[in-house]
Amino acid sequence: MTNTRETFPEGSTLRALFDAAPRPGVIRWIGLRTAHRAPMLVVESARAEEGRGLVGDRWNGRPSGARQVSLIAAEHLAAIGGYLGQEATPERLRRNIVVSGINLLALKGTRFRLGEALLEWGGECHPCSRIEQEFGPGGYNAARGHGGIIARVIESGEIRLGDALTRA
Repeated sequence: MTNTRETFPEGSTLRALFDAAPRPGVIRWIGLRTAHRAPMLVVESARAEEGRGLVGDRWNGRPSGARQVSLIAAEHLAAIGGYLGQEATPERLRRNIVVSGINLLALKGTRFRLGEALLEWGGECHPCSRIEQEFGPGGYNAARGHGGIIARVIESGEIRLGDALTRA
């Protein structure tokens, strides 16, 4: 069973720990997937559109609203690379946003500010079978548990390198 804030009774120490705001993160990298299997377009800023995702990204406006934006922690890129003995870049994992200084799982079930935009947790971003093609044997298992999260855009806004990620 996975623990969530609802697992623990109101007023309990563990409920308070789940409810405590994590330390803010910082946006370190932004990329757009312009088309299926196309190279990532690395940008310094992106516009998040309410209910649609990032302008210029292939997932923008797709009906499956949970995956409008994908995020991964820089610390997890280092972990995946360490497991594989090779560099794990955001382009290779095809995530939109790389942040540092925050455990993205601490955002589970919450809304958070990413620059000017307001996003909502959509779930974990599990690796797909293409990870094995990209990294070779062991790629899939190296990324398990380290793939980041997906989110929906609740309020539109600009997202820029160096902006903060804070829980709303």
